[in-house]
Amino acid sequence: MRRIILTTESGADLPKELAEKYHVQIVPMHIIMEGQDYLDGHLSVKEIYNYYDRTKKIPSTSATNVHEYSEFFTGIRNEFPDSIIIHIGYTSRASASFQNALIAAEDFTDLFLIDALNVTGGLTALVMYAADLLENEPSIEPAQLIEKIKSMVPKSRLAFSPGSLDFLKAGGRVSNLAYLGGALLKIKPCIELVDGKLVSTKKYRGNMSVVAEKLMRDYLSQYDIDRKQIYFIYSIGLSESIKLKMNEMAAQAGFENITWIQAGAMISTHSGPGGFGIAGLEN
Repeated sequence: MRRIILTTESGADLPKELAEKYHVQIVPMHIIMEGQDYLDGHLSVKEIYNYYDRTKKIPSTSATNVHEYSEFFTGIRNEFPDSIIIHIGYTSRASASFQNALIAAEDFTDLFLIDALNVTGGLTALVMYAADLLENEPSIEPAQLIEKIKSMVPKSRLAFSPGSLDFLKAGGRVSNLAYLGGALLKIKPCIELVDGKLVSTKKYRGNMSVVAEKLMRDYLSQYDIDRKQIYFIYSIGLSESIKLKMNEMAAQAGFENITWIQAGAMISTHSGPGGFGIAGLEN
């Protein structure tokens, strides 16, 4: 059997232990801060928060470029000459990364790209779905695996609420008027991926403990999520009491497995500290 290699971007926030366990290859995206370009993963989230505290500015982010994808895929092919590469990519509607991967892929055979139309935990959910399929059906035909992954793309559901509106304001994600109103009224937006785009779909009022519970209830009432697995995404600064409460709510809802994912630099640059999100796959 020819080896199938799964790949994705750092914007999936795929935990290191899962990437290693399932041999998922990850290509870094970019964080640009104070005129310096950092590969995602080479700049800690705390450094980003410290930078904002000092300057009231946030770093910018940029896609993996064509040359980097070409080197990335070449490295895999050199290590596994007879491999089939399936790349599950960061949404094409929020980054140029997937388009760059498509250009690079023109020089390769047996390389297939799937636009996840999702980010962070929503992208991780798809990657792990593929990894579990490969583990349970090691002889699966590549074409069948690709079709199964594609069929799950519209079923991957991500909802996220930032801990603070400061970073959204600094990044121009909300107007100043909306920011001031939100700050005064303690309103936090619920951000979801709709057709691959980050969209504010609801507003919650209260502290993050209250917001997280409302988000969880709304998420589970809106989506019929497969009870085998749920992913919780957190930004540094989310309190342990909220994490414990979310674990309790997930267990009560019948989830067999709960995986916590720390939001990496790509997401944290826009969401700030103390955010909380949920991801899973619909039945």
